[in-house]
Amino acid sequence: MKTETISFATNGDPAGGFLARPDGEGPHPAVIVIQEWWGLNDNIKDIAQRFAAEGFAALAPDLYHGKVVNEPDAAGKAMMAMDMNRASKELTKAADYLAAQPYTAGRGIGATGFCMGGGLALTLACDSPQIKAVAPFYGVNPSPIDKVANIQGPVFAVYAEHDAWAGPAVREELARALTQHGKKHEIKVYPGTEHAFFNDTRREVYREAAAKDAWGKVLALFRENL
Repeated sequence: MKTETISFATNGDPAGGFLARPDGEGPHPAVIVIQEWWGLNDNIKDIAQRFAAEGFAALAPDLYHGKVVNEPDAAGKAMMAMDMNRASKELTKAADYLAAQPYTAGRGIGATGFCMGGGLALTLACDSPQIKAVAPFYGVNPSPIDKVANIQGPVFAVYAEHDAWAGPAVREELARALTQHGKKHEIKVYPGTEHAFFNDTRREVYREAAAKDAWGKVLALFRENL
């Protein structure tokens, strides 16, 4: 496996991220991995490396530009301070960058993200024609919701049963919009789970069985469509 910090051009300042990819020049299918509100921390880098171990080139953009936080209050402030429009544009450029690399190839790029990154993964799938499959984890919906008409591939949306951030209203709105616009999708709610159940660094909410099931479904989605 190869890992490196990369930079890519945006319409404004240069942006960067963490790239993990299999040994060899490929070509490999590719995935964008989008951070939680903590920033580009070791957990997100680990997820990118998990994808690389499964044969994907995985790029995790650094939307906080080097800042990583550990406390919820600080994370909330960091998320609120981030310009979501800028972040969305950076993600689109990240997808363009990844698609242009000689070690990537396939039918398109996948996108996944967690919490804040789940919402941004959905938005990226609406904004970028590079994204051919998207697997958001407990994220909020794009605004306006009808942007989902632009999604180019299937959606596997993961939710926790008990989640004040992305509760029943969020997932029901997404399901209605995807159905209305004829998008292939699966909405999966994992019983007995709370927000962030996939994050194995947060032992108080991590649920191994649900996380493993979701991971397997995400890999299957990307292998089938990328």
